[in-house]
Amino acid sequence: MLIFDEHNEKLRKDIMNRLRRIEGQVKGIQGMMEKNACCGDVLVQVAAIRSAINNVGGLIIENYAINCLGFEEGSEEQKKVQVLVKKINNFVK
Repeated sequence: MLIFDEHNEKLRKDIMNRLRRIEGQVKGIQGMMEKNACCGDVLVQVAAIRSAINNVGGLIIENYAINCLGFEEGSEEQKKVQVLVKKINNFVK
């Protein structure tokens, strides 16, 4: 089963942009390490990357729960799963 179909192409593009941004942040940390930057500054950037990865994971989990579990569009079960996913995403932030 495809993770993303034509109905959620915008979400796929959003996730790809976020991943490119994260890639840039990782390269930035590599540069900081090469320049022997302050550990505190590096840790701030690591925390930012961790948060960004959690956000990307949350979007993918939400997409999976809504589109891949086979619930009928707009069904009560789908709505409950959406609520659960939002609670999980809030917890991991």
